[in-house]
This record gives sequence, structure tokens and C-alpha cells, in this order.
Amino acid sequence: MGPGNRPLDLEWLEDFLALAENGNFSRAAQVRAIAQPAFSRHIKSLEEWVGVDLFDRSAHPVSLTEAGKRFHPAVDDLLQRLEVSRLKARAAHEQAAMSLRFAATHVLSLSFFPSWLSGIEAQLRLGPIQIMSDNLVACEELMLQRRIQFLLCHGHSSVASRLDDVQFTFARVSDDVLLPVTAPLASGQPQHWIDDAPQTSVPVLAYSQDSGLGRIMRALMSSALDEAPFSTVFTAHHAVLLKTMAKEGRGIAWLPQSLIKDDLAGGALVAAGNPRWHIPVDIRLYRPRAPLSAPAEALWRVVETRDRGEVRHTARDVNV
Repeated sequence: MGPGNRPLDLEWLEDFLALAENGNFSRAAQVRAIAQPAFSRHIKSLEEWVGVDLFDRSAHPVSLTEAGKRFHPAVDDLLQRLEVSRLKARAAHEQAAMSLRFAATHVLSLSFFPSWLSGIEAQLRLGPIQIMSDNLVACEELMLQRRIQFLLCHGHSSVASRLDDVQFTFARVSDDVLLPVTAPLASGQPQHWIDDAPQTSVPVLAYSQDSGLGRIMRALMSSALDEAPFSTVFTAHHAVLLKTMAKEGRGIAWLPQSLIKDDLAGGALVAAGNPRWHIPVDIRLYRPRAPLSAPAEALWRVVETRDRGEVRHTARDVNV
């Protein structure tokens, strides 16, 4: 290994600047708080690494050679940049430690998270917040990889989650209901009605495999949908997209009441079936059981308090 390929010790650069400033090996060694023999070896090792003499030892005080003068500003700039980068890295780490990192399913990130967060902020001062919005499978993967602290999603007591009870826990932060809805006719009556007899084929706007609401629908409604004359005409994992398709008159979609309450009130969507087709669900906040950062634990304490004392369970059980 040639001199230029030897590992470079940053301490040698600090020693180089100290000797250039003080012009004396003994005094520079004292400034650097190391023994003079060790200091001299550092300077010699740096010169071997560069491949030329950096100091004129015959001069009194010791002075930089022409090579040393050319080398000096680069070393000074490098060490300053490293120090600035170190401080920025530590600041970024401290900010990340104070940040709250959420993942939320698409529908809840739009229809629920903003107002829920405002309620939390009324009780707790929060720092920086990061939220990633995706389908449930992708959000669960983020939690399993520990890239987030909290996951906001719909859930049901009869439907298993990929987040097992040993490593994760959750709090119910609200209730919701999946309602079968359709666009109205000009008369205000529904374009499609599940309970008509005799029935023609009922077009269904369905959730994809990666959708959390689809997971619930398949677990609770698959047999009921198989027995009735339903026909899936469109599939997506975005509830918002299914809502748009339903409003366009393309079929029936089971949509969260939290998402469509304004559409129901304004008549853009109407019920497409009797209450027995309603599906009550939870809105849950998951977290790892392992300890989190102080801000995350503070938020969880507020969530647990609200879960125990403030959540009102208004959805009725239904027979599907």
C-alpha cells in the first residue's frame, strides 16, 4: 500500500493546523493535549500520507513549506465543513426524535385524521408530524419495519390484523359504519336497492385485496354477497374513488359514514339497503408495545384516556 492509500486520521489534520498556528512542536502538542513524541509522529504520518514535507523544520519558528501553504486552506475548510455537518446531523437526529410518525389508510387520512389530530392538539402540544397515506397492507408493512410509530386504520373484532397482539397494541379512537350507498334517481329514490324482490343483478363497487375495508367486507359479507345476485363491476382500494364511482351511478359501494356524511346530507348519495346491511367498524390507532419516544408516549397517554372515557359507540350490531 503506497503512502497515498494509507488511512487518514482526522486528528492529524487538527495537529497540522495547531503546528501551523503555533510554529513550535512543543507548544502545539500542549495545545492538542498530547505528548510531543506522539504529536511529531502524527505530523510525520500526515506528510507521508500527502507524500511531501508540509513544514520547514529548519526555520524558527517552524513554518509551512509551499506545499503546506497550498494544503492549509483545504484542511481548514474540510474540518469546518465536517463540524457544520456534524451539528446538522445531530440537529436532524434530535428533530426526528421529537417527530411523530403516522401511517394512515387513504380514506382516514382525508376524512378523519385532520379533525382527530386537532382534538389531540387541544390537549397536548405536539412537535413535527409526518404522515404517510397508503392502503392497509402497505401501512402495516411500514409498522412491521418500525418506520412509523402509529397506524390509523379501520378494524373489526372479527377480522385479524397482521399486527399481532404480542408486538403491537391498539386503542379505539372512534366508531364508523360501512353503509351501502348509491346515486339517486331524479325522483330521489336509489338507483339500486339490495332488498328488491324479484331482483336483477346488483352492481357492486368492491375493494381490492390490499384494502383494509376490503378485508373486513370479505370476512363479514362474502357469504351474503355470494347468495344474492351481486355482480362486481369495479374494484379499487381507494374508498374515495369508489365514492366517486357510486356518485356517477356505476353501482353500490359500502363506504365509511365518516367519508360520506356530507354526501348523504346533500342527497348526492342515498342508502341502497336496509340497516341489516350496515357494518359497524372501529377506527383504531396501533402502536408497538416497545417503548417509543417521549412525545409519542405522551400522545399515547392522551389517546388511551380518550379511548376509556370519551369514545361513544353508536354503531349497532347487524346480522349479515
